[in-house]
Amino acid sequence: MRMRTKLGRIACCALALYVVALQPAAAAPTLPGAAMGWAWALPFLGILASIAAGPLLFPKIWHGHYGKIVCGWAVLTLLPLALAFGLPAAMAALVHATLAEYLSFIVLLFALYVVAGGILVTGSLRSTPLSNTGVLAFGTAIASLVGTTGAAMILIRPLIRANAHRARDAHVVVFFIILVANIGGALTPLGDPPLFVGFLRGVEFSWTAQHLWLQTAIVAALVLAMFLALDSWIARSEPPAGTDSAPTSIEIHGLINIVLIALIIAAILLSAAWKPRIAFDIYGTKVELQNALRDAVLILIALASLRLTPDKHRTANGFTFEPIREVAILFAGIFVCIIPVMAMLQAGGDGAFAFLLQAVTARDGNPHEAAYFWLTGGLSAFLDNAPTYLVFFELAGGDAKQLMGPLAGTLAAISMGAVYMGALTYLGNAPNLMVYAIASEQGVRMPSFFGYLLWAACVLVPLFLILTLLPISPILELA
Repeated sequence: MRMRTKLGRIACCALALYVVALQPAAAAPTLPGAAMGWAWALPFLGILASIAAGPLLFPKIWHGHYGKIVCGWAVLTLLPLALAFGLPAAMAALVHATLAEYLSFIVLLFALYVVAGGILVTGSLRSTPLSNTGVLAFGTAIASLVGTTGAAMILIRPLIRANAHRARDAHVVVFFIILVANIGGALTPLGDPPLFVGFLRGVEFSWTAQHLWLQTAIVAALVLAMFLALDSWIARSEPPAGTDSAPTSIEIHGLINIVLIALIIAAILLSAAWKPRIAFDIYGTKVELQNALRDAVLILIALASLRLTPDKHRTANGFTFEPIREVAILFAGIFVCIIPVMAMLQAGGDGAFAFLLQAVTARDGNPHEAAYFWLTGGLSAFLDNAPTYLVFFELAGGDAKQLMGPLAGTLAAISMGAVYMGALTYLGNAPNLMVYAIASEQGVRMPSFFGYLLWAACVLVPLFLILTLLPISPILELA
């Protein structure tokens, strides 16, 4: 009965959206961003504050009612928009946010989550500083292919099992979050949600790999070196593991999912290369044929993974749909609440966020790349990096061609800030909290919110200062 009720609600929402979509494009006015004051950003700030504070301050209430809380913030965004600027303008903005931004975003996350969840790593790994560093390096390398969430899901449990005999193992998970759940995803739109948001806005698939490989390699190598030194020092202060310590013996199950990951990459690359010039105008939002087909193919790939992967593999992985369900609901609310913020940002110097534009603009009128890097990163650490990336992408003009060309240093600064500094807190990127929850459940004594912040800041802030002192544009030229 509950399932039928949920399906009925979904059908009603779909029918309402379909009726709205039948309206002619001329009936879809835009929001006047220049006429909107800063108060329109309050629902966006409210939903981000709820996501940040809810799991920490009132976890039982949050986990039981986060859908209702998110829905409340969405209503507080859409209802005032409809009253102030008319129902057609509010609905046009909602249709655009849903079809042009949210749908493709969540479909990719869903496909990667399902496919990666079917890859099971079993066996025993002998814990040594070198083997731990090797696992972190491998996870960092694959994160841009299977996503930070996928890489974390595949490797975190084997790594915890390998270090279960150690008295001090929390640092292993801390560095895992920094490298595998964040920095490793900096090279493709598959790797980290902010970069896929950029891809949906027109950034080429290979742009980040071409322009950020050097910075990512430098940061990852230095963090791995820090971990190796720290883990070696801690290992020397601990008693030997004993003669019964198991040798390295790793088996990978669900190999069909590796083929499916390759198909995901192929589908995205094909959608970027194939331009049939066919688009459907849905209440003022143009949905291009190649993008609609890409999303359909990704859903079919996810369904194929569920069909072809034995249930026992997912059960052993602790796979459930709850994490992706929560992510889907949270980001649905975020993409709704960010509607007025986007309108104000698009107004540029005439909008309420003109002061923010001034903060990231140098005296000569050019973008201040260091300011973009630190502001994007600082907010990403506490507000989630995907919406923060979107805010500063729009603040920089929102034109992908300009940002990949004359403003390449600005796009690099935004991308690095969002991806790298998402590692500074448990809230910066969705996999961070997932890894924290898994590790705590497995008995790892993880640091508190502020304890982790101190750990991550000591490791990363000096490296970020190095990136700031080395001008971004010359590095881009070398890369």
